[in-house]
Amino acid sequence: MNQKTILVVDDAPDNLMLLSNLLKQKYKVKVANSGEKALKVISSDQRPDLILLDILMPHMDGYETLRRIKEDEATRDIPIIFLTALSDAEDEKHGLELGASDYVTKPISPAIMMARIKTQLENKAAADFLKNQNSFLDAEVQKRTEEISAIQEVTISALASLAETRDSDTGNHIKRTQHYVKLLAQHLQKNPKFAPFLDDTMIKTLFMSAPLHDIGKVGIPDSILLKPGRFTPEEFEIMKTHTTLGAEAIARAEEDLGFEVKFLKIAKEITLYHQEKFDGSGYPEGLKGEQIPLSARIMAVADVYDALISKRVYKEPVSHEKGVAIMREGRGTHFDPDIFDAFLEIQDTFLEVALRYADAEDELQKKKEHLSLFARE
Repeated sequence: MNQKTILVVDDAPDNLMLLSNLLKQKYKVKVANSGEKALKVISSDQRPDLILLDILMPHMDGYETLRRIKEDEATRDIPIIFLTALSDAEDEKHGLELGASDYVTKPISPAIMMARIKTQLENKAAADFLKNQNSFLDAEVQKRTEEISAIQEVTISALASLAETRDSDTGNHIKRTQHYVKLLAQHLQKNPKFAPFLDDTMIKTLFMSAPLHDIGKVGIPDSILLKPGRFTPEEFEIMKTHTTLGAEAIARAEEDLGFEVKFLKIAKEITLYHQEKFDGSGYPEGLKGEQIPLSARIMAVADVYDALISKRVYKEPVSHEKGVAIMREGRGTHFDPDIFDAFLEIQDTFLEVALRYADAEDELQKKKEHLSLFARE
């Protein structure tokens, strides 16, 4: 077992010699005859395990030395025993209030001195053990949290991908809309109107939740979901149910868990309400304006943009410029005008995402041409 190191700080040579002789049989001993020298010793790589500190010293007294030790995060946990001729109760009270671990008056009793040192070193060892245990537990909790988050993301991606396999035209729609939502939310974070709701945690939650926005499509018959032509009114009513089907599936998952999970709550909002329109003409509930959850209003912009510039069973893709022009007509009717204006400000980043996660080589080439056109504007 390594010997503990004791630093003795006293301006009297006789006291330094006396204490060194007492301690050296059991401990490594360092000495300093002033507060300034003590601070130099303490700041070295080999810090002492305990300090015996005289109070009445010239230039820098023990109280000031203690204060400087305690204000440094690297040394504040070293136990300090005041060793002084000041025997008044108020002096002792003051020393302990400043952070001293113990207070021993001169002349010392060797047996009591050694017992006090032993007690403080044991207390420090116990505190260090608990600190290390807590650090280990914190690291384990962080590790488990990261694992759970990774499992959640993989599960969400798998479920969303399962829904997308019903419609081969949608390709990387999930990834693109997920990143659109994140970019838009981060930009809206600069707007005082939205900043209180869009902290970094919420943006991460939106990013995790967005892939589930069309999960309800698994419940739509292929004859409707994959129909190349326009829907009949009856077919459209069935298609509209994908919002409620998805939200109900997520709600059942919440019930099975027995407690609320933030990303499922947001996923349910997005799934149920991303087809609502700002003027109240959307579905399934005909919500209007800010009655529509912010998450769904953001998703609406991301979803429509990607639908316009991507190939679908019922349509060919349009260019970025044409897609944005079409969407402009929906500002204030289909889309929240503030969110749509934010989209216009960062539309180039949307196009970059579209290029990065393009569905096929021929479409990638087409989108690169669009990017070139956009860059020249």
